[in-house]
Amino acid sequence: MGTSSRGIAMLRAVAAGRARVTCSAEPDLFVDGLPCCDQFTAHALAHEGLVRPARLGLVGQQVPAELTPAGTTLLTTVATAA
Repeated sequence: MGTSSRGIAMLRAVAAGRARVTCSAEPDLFVDGLPCCDQFTAHALAHEGLVRPARLGLVGQQVPAELTPAGTTLLTTVATAA
């Protein structure tokens, strides 16, 4: 899946420390305490290895989200291309 502008915005929120994810096989993303409107994209970002939980948690628990090295690289590439 190519990362959409919405996906890039989600990655930027994660990079800014504004996001949390649920610990599950299909992690839901929350930004500023609110659930993202596009959980399909949130799931794709996790499955593509761009976003992950910053720490372990119980199933269903919200924990801070962080970018993976691949997520950081993608954001750097997008910022450089802009």
